[in-house]
Amino acid sequence: MKMGKHAQLVIGPAGSGKSTYCSAMYKHFQAIKRPVHLVNLDPAAEAFDYPVSIDIRELISLEDVMEELEYGPNGGLIYCMEYLVDNLDWLAEQVGDYSDDYLIIDCPGQIELYSHLPVMKRIVDWFQQQGYRVCAVYCLDSIFISDATRFISGCLSCLSAMIQLELPHINLLTKCDLVPNKKALKKYRNPDTVSIIAELNEHTAGRYKRLNTAIGNLLEDYSMVSFLPIDITDEDSIAVVLSHIDNAIQYGEDVEPKEPVEASELNEEDGAGFDGIDLGDSDGKRLVEEGLGLGGEG
Repeated sequence: MKMGKHAQLVIGPAGSGKSTYCSAMYKHFQAIKRPVHLVNLDPAAEAFDYPVSIDIRELISLEDVMEELEYGPNGGLIYCMEYLVDNLDWLAEQVGDYSDDYLIIDCPGQIELYSHLPVMKRIVDWFQQQGYRVCAVYCLDSIFISDATRFISGCLSCLSAMIQLELPHINLLTKCDLVPNKKALKKYRNPDTVSIIAELNEHTAGRYKRLNTAIGNLLEDYSMVSFLPIDITDEDSIAVVLSHIDNAIQYGEDVEPKEPVEASELNEEDGAGFDGIDLGDSDGKRLVEEGLGLGGEG
């Protein structure tokens, strides 16, 4: 039975685990027998451990651009993405065979593409014009948000991408299986912004306190201080993430509706406290409908 056009746009900084996430999600789709096609939009990609149905490198590659135009990696990557935008007919031809299937789109790791450059926004608009319901899945490495300064930086990057892309937006803490002390991450799952800013003030000069407070208020206003953890070694964890994505893009809306699965606590004995984010409440649904992500106070 065809379920319509749906897509995950997997974004985030370089090294945040996007391709690993795509691989784990592909295997999960295979296990639950759901049709899916992987799309690589990273012209700098080298190899994958999952089959790629559509590959931007068949149109243009970063290596060729750097060699022929003598661009650096960053400039070359932006050129490649702008070239794709100028040749969306190629993408339309490639997507045509999979227009009624679920797409997982693995994107480049250059943060400018999601924060202020219009390139990814134009690609998102194109998919939506083709009738796709798209959800942004923002991957953030859990290892690098174990203190207030890096946590705030990660939140601001997520917020910037959310505003730029204007999509239902899910933030993932990746590589949770590699974190030795999950207690250290618990407070960043559903943190008290006031306490986080207080910790930030302890590590910055006094003249930055007003700026820190302003940043904290910004994050509170946009409800962007919650993340959904994923452990790719745990099928239940992957299923929880998929249930939230399905809810955000209304996958299977013509069948009996289901609330997102609640996450089981991971490593409860060490106090991880990785409980799921409930979209069943009215605030959660409102955030999805408004494209404001899965943030909130819990």
